[in-house]
Amino acid sequence: MPEGSGVSGPALAEPAPRWRDLTIRVLSALVLLPGALLCVWAGGYLFLVIVAVAGLVLAHEWVDIAGRESVDLAFFWAFFWFPPLICAAVVLAGLGRVEAGLVVLSIGTLVMALLPAIYQPWKVFWRPRTSFRLLWTRPEDDAAGLVLGEHGEARKIIPDTLLRARFKIAFGVPYIGLAAVALLWLRADPRAGLANTLFVLAIVWGSDIGAYMVGRLAGGPKLAPAISPGKTWSGAAGGLVSAALAGLVVATCFSSGFSPSHVMELAIVLGFVSQAGDLLESMLKRRFGVKDSGGIIPGHGGLLDRVDALLAVAPAAALLALSVGRGVVLWR
Repeated sequence: MPEGSGVSGPALAEPAPRWRDLTIRVLSALVLLPGALLCVWAGGYLFLVIVAVAGLVLAHEWVDIAGRESVDLAFFWAFFWFPPLICAAVVLAGLGRVEAGLVVLSIGTLVMALLPAIYQPWKVFWRPRTSFRLLWTRPEDDAAGLVLGEHGEARKIIPDTLLRARFKIAFGVPYIGLAAVALLWLRADPRAGLANTLFVLAIVWGSDIGAYMVGRLAGGPKLAPAISPGKTWSGAAGGLVSAALAGLVVATCFSSGFSPSHVMELAIVLGFVSQAGDLLESMLKRRFGVKDSGGIIPGHGGLLDRVDALLAVAPAAALLALSVGRGVVLWR
């Protein structure tokens, strides 16, 4: 065997798995990106429609992955009420009623958290074979381990199963809804809405692309192996640098006389929030025991896998826009 041949095979074969999903990722981006940018540029009802459609898809994916441990009709009601709830908040925000949209999200969160208290009587009336004692079953009785089985029989469960199920589903309401409302509020600004929205999107996309490319090229120590084994410190650093450059490009296109260092500092902060949102979604998926939130986007998984960082950055950017005032670009 020639010298060094013992390592040449693995060394040559190693890069292939790193880039095996690159082609399908690029093709998916080329298909989806132009339409998304067109809606952002047009604003108004077109942007409202795309955010509402995305909200419906995200709500469906969230109920699907978070409701896996739910029980009977708790999942049933969440499946049918969660998407319309998100859509209602989005439509209200898109029509300029942001406060009403936030109220809908607040009430919806409470309703989803209290679902077992709502659906428990229905379970009794629809299952006549249930023991008489369960006619008085309340959520506090669930904590003692008494629930209805699949066929109406009393059975024991882990004491906090229903508690975990209801709050996991309820968490999705602000998680998805606040980001959607924030994006619509940002874009609705007649003077700085387009610039601010593109600034946010450029940072999120730049962070994601930079982390992906640098992480696979450089490798190195894992960033959070217990949460997302594929992420590295080199990728995180590359993502922040890429986010800073992307933010600088957008700022240059929409204004002049700004401080480049200030723009890059702000972009890095939002890039950090972007990566934190990515890690949060990875942690949630690991907690729910799923690899992807869905399969709607080839190479990316579900829509939730694609916009996880945006769900964290959008509310942060909206708070920043609120602090600097309407009609002012975020990097001023």
